Amino acid sequence: MKSALRKIAIVLPCLLLLWGAVMAEEFSNAPAGTQGVKAAVIVCKDMIDNGLYKSIQRRTQKALDEGVEYLIYEIQTYGGLVSAADEISKYFLKSGKEAHTVAYITTEAISAGAMISVHCQDIIMLENATIGDCAPIVLVPSQKLEGVEREKTESFIRGIFDRAANANSYPRALLRAMVTMQIEVYRVKNIQTGEDEFFESIELSNKDPNIYDLNNKEIVVESDKLLTLIAPDALEYGIARAVVKDLGGALEFFEKRDGVSFAGEPMVLETNWSEEMVRWINSPAVMAVLVMLALLGVYIEFNTPGVGLPGLAAVICFTIIIGSKYLIGLANWVEVAIFVLGILLLLIEFLVLPGFGIAGFAGIICIFAGLFGMLIKNPPNKPPWPQDAIAWSDFTWGVVGLTLGFAGFVGLAWLLSKYLPRIQFLSGLILAPAVPRQSGEIPLSITTPPESKTVSVKMGDSGEVVSKLRPTGKAKFGDAIVDVVAEADFLDKGTKVEIIEIHGNRVVVKRQTTEDRQQSRDR
Repeated sequence: MKSALRKIAIVLPCLLLLWGAVMAEEFSNAPAGTQGVKAAVIVCKDMIDNGLYKSIQRRTQKALDEGVEYLIYEIQTYGGLVSAADEISKYFLKSGKEAHTVAYITTEAISAGAMISVHCQDIIMLENATIGDCAPIVLVPSQKLEGVEREKTESFIRGIFDRAANANSYPRALLRAMVTMQIEVYRVKNIQTGEDEFFESIELSNKDPNIYDLNNKEIVVESDKLLTLIAPDALEYGIARAVVKDLGGALEFFEKRDGVSFAGEPMVLETNWSEEMVRWINSPAVMAVLVMLALLGVYIEFNTPGVGLPGLAAVICFTIIIGSKYLIGLANWVEVAIFVLGILLLLIEFLVLPGFGIAGFAGIICIFAGLFGMLIKNPPNKPPWPQDAIAWSDFTWGVVGLTLGFAGFVGLAWLLSKYLPRIQFLSGLILAPAVPRQSGEIPLSITTPPESKTVSVKMGDSGEVVSKLRPTGKAKFGDAIVDVVAEADFLDKGTKVEIIEIHGNRVVVKRQTTEDRQQSRDR
């Protein structure tokens, strides 16, 4: 009896240890779904641009930091900038190494939207969603991509789709047919596997009739059409993995296919207000308005003495333009430095140097060089010049914004110079051009005395500084006080001055010497 008990005491712990080892092995081999996996929905709507790319990066990283294993990108877009779509596509491929990426198309993924969708590992579509039509177009309707130029552009985009087909096992021929109209695609049954495969017409001559049923091939895309698919067709042709009614259906599909279980409802990450504002500011229409207001502020400031509200408005507009370009990665430090240098040169021209000369022209050149450089994504050590047809297409969007802004500025500047001085309560914003009289005298607006609205002054008139010129301020000529600019000098109150130049409403004075005063009395 004791011998039997001793045997049990020895065997039982061994059995318990063996059972524990088996259970541990079973637990380690259990599907990940038994612990619950996390999913996140990252909303990608409206135009595809650099602002959306930066937002996707931020939200994706936030989801990965939370331990998300399924990144579900909710796609709803008609397209946008090809360069931005390419950046997003490459980022999706990179993200696919850290989590499972899904393009969840709720309405449409057209053009650049199709490009980013196929770079996800799976495409799930709602019942009425569409995908396709990624032929390149130019912004200006009067221009067309033809011949070598079109083929150069399409070849680049086809290469992007080929990359997606190889990475995520989508039918390569169908993806290429979304880009180029001349591609004719057939569906052919593989006799050995029983599966349907898709080939371009030029590929069929190289296929073995013992492997493929070439006699019963079916044309899917004709040579004069671009491929755009609704959800059921996308599922039939192997582009969509599933067609569902809602997000819950998509999650159920992955639970069945991948053997996982999702831990609660997925977090939903949308663009925040600041990202939407940056995207809105960088649209061609808003950028045109900002450029117009900035140039108009500079124009009004140049035509009025002193530094005031128009100059401040111009600085604010330029700051918004530069800041928004920097936030989306278009502006590097070299371009910002060139632009700031241009602003400083203009300020020197307005505040220090009389008239308008080398500093002013150099400032304008630097400002426009900086602005144009921010239309192209380039590292600081390379010149900002479009390197391919896609870059030229995106560059055109930015040029259109600047051109519209400049055209609006020219029109408004003309209207302001012509009509604003006649509107009494707004006439203080800009001075009316001075018209010389027959005697050479020029009538100028004055600040005092109140009973006299204009006074006639001419070059050579002597006066006295009544408020310190730094270098702008006021000087008294006779009974009137006139806004003046000192010639490269700061003059204290009471200094005798003489008018040396009159440019429209800009009166330039210099310190008057004893010899100048004697010559003035002799005249």
